[in-house]
Amino acid sequence: MQKNLLRFYPDPCEKVSIKGLYLAHQLHKLGTAESPFVYANFLSSLDGRIAVEDAVQGATHIPKHITTASDFGLFMELHAQADCIITHGGYMRALGEGRLGNILQVRDKELVEWRKNNGLKPQPAVIIASASLDFPLHSSLQEHAQAVYIATGRNADPDRIRYWQDLGYPLLFTGEDLMVYGAPLIDALSGLGYKAIYLIAGPQMLDTVVREKQLSRLYLSMTHQLIGGKDFRTLLTGAMLGPEGNLILDALYYEQDSPPGSGQFFMQFGLERSTGTDI
Repeated sequence: MQKNLLRFYPDPCEKVSIKGLYLAHQLHKLGTAESPFVYANFLSSLDGRIAVEDAVQGATHIPKHITTASDFGLFMELHAQADCIITHGGYMRALGEGRLGNILQVRDKELVEWRKNNGLKPQPAVIIASASLDFPLHSSLQEHAQAVYIATGRNADPDRIRYWQDLGYPLLFTGEDLMVYGAPLIDALSGLGYKAIYLIAGPQMLDTVVREKQLSRLYLSMTHQLIGGKDFRTLLTGAMLGPEGNLILDALYYEQDSPPGSGQFFMQFGLERSTGTDI
């Protein structure tokens, strides 16, 4: 049975189908090579947790009880519209260790067909942001013939730089120290011709693209659950933001009883500098 959401904003309040909800945004058409459309998506609890730390393993993970099929389906609809996705070395390490699932490819047959029908390559390119350059590459990247770029700072370890260059992977130097910064990264991807850039790289990368005014749109799924805990991750990592942190609500949807015994909001925020159009 097809699931419906209740749209609270904008008016009128009505039931809408969750399937195809984000595909209808046509994000792949909103940017140009000169001015890419950069969008991010996060899942959060009501008290702002996007991940918690495992005291035994010493690694962060997303609590399974806040994840839902609805959120993952919308996540993949956003994925399907991207020319390239930005992830990070920490995710590649977790993927290699089996601590996280593989989200590097669009695997749903309908979404793969959607990409084909909309003039996109079978799979998006993958940009891996890393200060240490110490991570494994997942075999699925080669299996799906995806373009892979590695972004790092100019002062990254020269031996690790040579390691990746010897393997034939192009490096993007997008920061003056070890870290990757938002503005030079998006500028480099613009130079490569990417128009729709999907950020799935975590709070540190979100922080720099917001702070450097590169974000076009933020999607946020918020479950109506309180998690608590002392060791957790939230949306941003840096110092307090000023006006660059101001967001404008574009859409708000409500799903009842998912997660079980709770519910969740699906929210979409734009920025005054965004080049996006009405949904």
